[in-house]
Amino acid sequence: MSEEASEADRFLALVAAAQDRDIRLTSIQAGLLVAAELGIARDSRAFARKLGIAHSLVLRELNGLAEREGLLRIVKRDPRTMRVHYTLPPRDEA
Repeated sequence: MSEEASEADRFLALVAAAQDRDIRLTSIQAGLLVAAELGIARDSRAFARKLGIAHSLVLRELNGLAEREGLLRIVKRDPRTMRVHYTLPPRDEA
């Protein structure tokens, strides 16, 4: 198994685990949280590009996630590109 396939399998396993912990998370929302935790992507456009998902879909899911208290913090919005930068809150707040 290639290293890239192994990393993808790890990512998908972590997404599934996040969804097991919180059944309200969609696959994309869980992916956004895992990507932020692993440092894979910390903005909506990078996440969309790396996973081959439409940016508009990622924005919708990101906004839904940001509405839930303590899961994710939006730190910057770029009105020109629609890119949203996000981070996880410190562990003691989550």
